[in-house]
Amino acid sequence: MKKLESTWYNMVIVLTVICIVAGAALGFTNSKTETAIAQIKERQLTDGIKEVLGGGELTVEETDTIEATGAVVYRTDRGTAVQATDPKGFGGALTVLVGFDAEGHILGYRVMDSSETPGLGQKAQQWFQRDGKGNIIGKKAGSLSVRKDGGDVDAITASTITSRAFLRCVNNAYAAMSGSTDVQSGATRQIGGQSNE
Repeated sequence: MKKLESTWYNMVIVLTVICIVAGAALGFTNSKTETAIAQIKERQLTDGIKEVLGGGELTVEETDTIEATGAVVYRTDRGTAVQATDPKGFGGALTVLVGFDAEGHILGYRVMDSSETPGLGQKAQQWFQRDGKGNIIGKKAGSLSVRKDGGDVDAITASTITSRAFLRCVNNAYAAMSGSTDVQSGATRQIGGQSNE
């Protein structure tokens, strides 16, 4: 086989062919994995809602999306779970799912998505739990802040930015739960059982 001359025209053709083949391969891979990824995310959300509300079976009676913040409110027969995101974590956006009782006390939380530094910022999953140094479980949300900002929550050691972002997520989740008028309602569904849409 004859070697192609190294001309501008030949290089454009070769690079175009490579881009088309690579794009087709990526598109094919995406089409094969898209459904599986969506199912995994749905399972993580379902498990997260159960976890932050104390475990066991429950029914999501109403789902609302707060357009202004992107928070999603899941009202259940055992409390309310809210997924909120703060874009200003140390490594980027931080998404937290928080469970509340009827009075707005925190029942539990789960970090759903984080780009924080391994070993430091990623400690948020445990740091603020009942047995963690920055325990927020049982506290009334809405105005939680770290001690450095005059609050009563211990920040993660060497991760104050992450701690602030985490607490903003929790406070935003509380604000979404306590009633924004800018919502889009969704369907009722059973968590841990069959859908009842």
